[in-house]
Amino acid sequence: MGKGKLILICQSGGKFTTANDGSLVYSGGDAHALSVNKESSFDELKLEMAEMWKYDPNSMIVKYFLPNNNKTLITISGDKDIRRLIDFHEDSGTVDVYVMVGEKPTDDALTNPCSRTTGAESVTPSDNLIPLPSVSGDMVLLNTLFPAASDAGDTRQLSNSAPAGSDLRQQKLIKSWKNCITGVHQRFNNVHDFRDALYKYSVAHGFTYCFKKNEGLRVTAKCKAEGCPWRIHASRVPTTQLFQIKTMNGMHTCKAGPDPTTRSKASRKLLASIVKEKLLEAPKCKPKEIAEEIRRDFGIELGYVKAWRALENARGESQVSYKDSYNQLPWLVDKILETNPGSVVTLSTREDLSFHHLFVALHASLYGFQNGCRPLIFLDSFPIKSKYQSSLLTATALDGNDEIFPVAFGVVDAVSDDNWHWFLLQLKSALSTCQSITFVTDRLGQLRASILSVFENSYYCYCLHHLTEELKRDLKGSYTEEVVSVIVAHLYDAAQAGTLDEFSKFIDSIKSVSSEAFDWILRSEPENWANALFKGSRHNQMTSHIAESFYCWVGELPELPIVQIISTICRKIMELMYSRRMDSNQWLTKLTPSLEDKLQNEMLKTHSLQVLLGLGSSFEVRGLGTFNVVNIDVWDCNCRGWQLNGFPCVHAAAVLQHVGRNLPDYCSKFYTTEAFRLTYSESVNPVPAVDQLLQASQSAQVQVPVQVRPPPLLPLTGPPKKRRIRWRGRPKRELHCSKCKGAGHNRKTCHVYA
Repeated sequence: MGKGKLILICQSGGKFTTANDGSLVYSGGDAHALSVNKESSFDELKLEMAEMWKYDPNSMIVKYFLPNNNKTLITISGDKDIRRLIDFHEDSGTVDVYVMVGEKPTDDALTNPCSRTTGAESVTPSDNLIPLPSVSGDMVLLNTLFPAASDAGDTRQLSNSAPAGSDLRQQKLIKSWKNCITGVHQRFNNVHDFRDALYKYSVAHGFTYCFKKNEGLRVTAKCKAEGCPWRIHASRVPTTQLFQIKTMNGMHTCKAGPDPTTRSKASRKLLASIVKEKLLEAPKCKPKEIAEEIRRDFGIELGYVKAWRALENARGESQVSYKDSYNQLPWLVDKILETNPGSVVTLSTREDLSFHHLFVALHASLYGFQNGCRPLIFLDSFPIKSKYQSSLLTATALDGNDEIFPVAFGVVDAVSDDNWHWFLLQLKSALSTCQSITFVTDRLGQLRASILSVFENSYYCYCLHHLTEELKRDLKGSYTEEVVSVIVAHLYDAAQAGTLDEFSKFIDSIKSVSSEAFDWILRSEPENWANALFKGSRHNQMTSHIAESFYCWVGELPELPIVQIISTICRKIMELMYSRRMDSNQWLTKLTPSLEDKLQNEMLKTHSLQVLLGLGSSFEVRGLGTFNVVNIDVWDCNCRGWQLNGFPCVHAAAVLQHVGRNLPDYCSKFYTTEAFRLTYSESVNPVPAVDQLLQASQSAQVQVPVQVRPPPLLPLTGPPKKRRIRWRGRPKRELHCSKCKGAGHNRKTCHVYA
């Protein structure tokens, strides 16, 4: 299935049943298959489905499950939902969708995200909802669901432009909470989930409650109405965090209606529940988007700060905690090795079990680099968004189309020479190759010594961007920006010069501008950044900017636990391998599109050149003030452009065109379509989500032993906050006018010179 497309297995006519673990199982009915993409219209999809079963399109409801979650059904109600569906299930290629007509009795269970029934005796809720007034009663509705919204100083208020259907959406949401509590023996992940479900249940059934016991091991609650027998008691299952209902009397003798004394607590809980459910549909949503959806769906205006706080709290509840996620790393390492045989994954801790470093090199990446990429690796490091000390180390390469190819990555507690040395040792063992590799990086630290000691036959070169930035800092204040820009331009020309004469010419140009810059450049070890002096092969790649694309995968994400960061990077690599493999299947040329364009540009420059016959395979090429010798048998030109780039320079292109040779036959194998396809020939298999480990441990009622602890917290940056202390015993200074020199006023309020 192509990227952005999905096969829908449309099912209707069956029914859902609840399994022991709370998941929903669909059985019966019949099924049809449809194809959708990100351009598909929801209205057209509904019409097509309605035609299959002869349904009324206006009464149809279409739902689906999220990946690895058969407890929560998500409703498709627009084109945006179709695009989300494709994003969630694009890797699987197919997804089951369920078509229902009207509001069936089972909808309560289907849309209930917190129902965990175990098949035990359930309490049948009343069909009566909390009264929802309309028009002038909108403020009563607001006080019922968000009581604190009507308080003075709160940023939430009723929107005058609220949609007409907001009351209906609110009723539907509350109705979905009716079965949050089903009866005795029902289990919850922890005490917090039980309290949340209890609150939703009380809102849906229109009563308030008070706690008789509210502890981490047991919770007992009763209806707040005097004489009402409704009561519930739950306690923790021994040796686990699970919470189970022990006793419950589901009968009410009171009237429905919330208690004003619980207003502030109810507002916070209800808001958190709504945001948490929306977060399941769009994990990357932003506070502004959350506030807009709540305004649209419920007619409630929510300030940015409160939306951000609710979003952070919901993320904290729905994700593995940042601290616990480090303890899930051993499980994730085993799953990566299990799903992707041939990969190299190494995890190490310090003596106190705190996280030290992690190395990941997937088999598909190692195979692609060794069989299709140039022996050129870019090393870089980036900070990770986290409250703990952690950084990302990357080793990336270039494919035949001059695009980033991830070779390996690592996470360390700090960027240091020792951690870089450890990372290079792991990379050396993962590659297991004897070929000479060129590494491109900055000049900081002892990285050069580590590279040359670990990779004996390798070469080390500086990133020209980092070099020029260092030069600018050292020259700052001594020269104007115009002079510095001229020096930097000459430095780039000197670095790209292929011959020693050209290099010397540009260096002399710098000396004529600034002797200080000339001395600085000579001390900067030009043999590690100038083409004319470099002894290895850097394929004319002067900077390490390509490595920054790797960081964009992580930098654009919100702050996530470490296991989700690793899983996200693996998923990104999987998508990259698949999409580029599919794209290359459409190529019809011998060379990659990038090199085809470069050769076309070189061919356009050959019209001003004159080719003269030489001896054997050697030719003389004359231009405007230039004279070059080209040997097509050994792929050599005295300008050294052919040797540096791996494809014919303008002089070689003129000769090959003159003798009727095919230019693609004289290009490096790394630029061929065949090599590109070989680079992406291996696939990255999906890595299971860490949620499966949590579900397994909870079902087995065992605690995961602590194997990895988080690294130290990040130190606070900036100056310490100072508290201003006012001395009350000091008299207030009297104002004096600077015009009339009088006391008691200033020059703005002076009446003498008014």
